[in-house]
Amino acid sequence: MKILAVDTALGACSAALIDDDRVLAHRLAVMERGHAEALAPMVEDILLEADIALAAVDRLAVTTGPGTFTGQRVGLAFMRGLRLALQIPLIGVTTLAAMAAAAMDETGLPLGGALHDAKRGEVYFGLASAKAMATEPQLLVLDDAAQAVAVAVRGTASSVALAGTAAEAAHLALADIGIESRVSSIRQPDALWVARLARSAPPPSHVPQPLYLRPADARLPVDP
Repeated sequence: MKILAVDTALGACSAALIDDDRVLAHRLAVMERGHAEALAPMVEDILLEADIALAAVDRLAVTTGPGTFTGQRVGLAFMRGLRLALQIPLIGVTTLAAMAAAAMDETGLPLGGALHDAKRGEVYFGLASAKAMATEPQLLVLDDAAQAVAVAVRGTASSVALAGTAAEAAHLALADIGIESRVSSIRQPDALWVARLARSAPPPSHVPQPLYLRPADARLPVDP
């Protein structure tokens, strides 16, 4: 199964094309802005590298969030357009699931925690096992996220792999409460893991929607 996946939801832009277990092409660029301009050329590049026509793709995948308001919409809008044009399934994968899966793969640990700085003293938080997400994506203060990890880890003989821009801070917070953790190198979602997670996902019953854990900062003006 050939799967084309993209991510623009946080501080990177990435695209990947896989065929079952084989990686055909992959790009990732760390960036705070400019996702909309970078995405289409990146997708074109990986299709050219793999020598695969867009019409040969069997399934699409995209990160739904949590992430930045604009970033989430860039990837979703792009892939929804491809879904309509190609008439193939589009799978939504959370940024936290993608980061946790990558961290577990890198460290070999069976539990992965994604903790990404959401500003205002909060983090986007999600915990995953090798089989599935163990928690729903949440917006929490760091100490509460550390406590949630501790609840999952206590009573097991394993450590937890940490990913995201708040991974180092989470590692220190967990150490303070006696929980062992390992900080991975994963700081941003990667479309490669979006594609890999989408490979085993059931056919979607609806079009993926953006996952917002916080209302947009922008507000429409109110008439006096």
